[in-house]
Amino acid sequence: MTNNAQPYQPAAPASDRYNVLAIVGFILAFVVNIGGLVVSIIALNQIKKTGERGRGLALAGVIISALSLIIGIISIIVFASAAANMGTTTGY
Repeated sequence: MTNNAQPYQPAAPASDRYNVLAIVGFILAFVVNIGGLVVSIIALNQIKKTGERGRGLALAGVIISALSLIIGIISIIVFASAAANMGTTTGY
């Protein structure tokens, strides 16, 4: 009696796949920084649970988004204070 059954071949491990949200979060970090930050944080949490690839992309998305948010907030404060001080100096 011969056994013609195919040997068990497991599916590809989850670590071979990239997390889609990590890629999306990285791209959004350059376009819509707050969206990139949120999506990248969600991607990091998913990657921790599933073991997928893309941790570096998600981490870069968080860093780039956070830095661009900080720079944006600082520039708004600087320009707002400059606009508020414009015309208040007296030269007489």
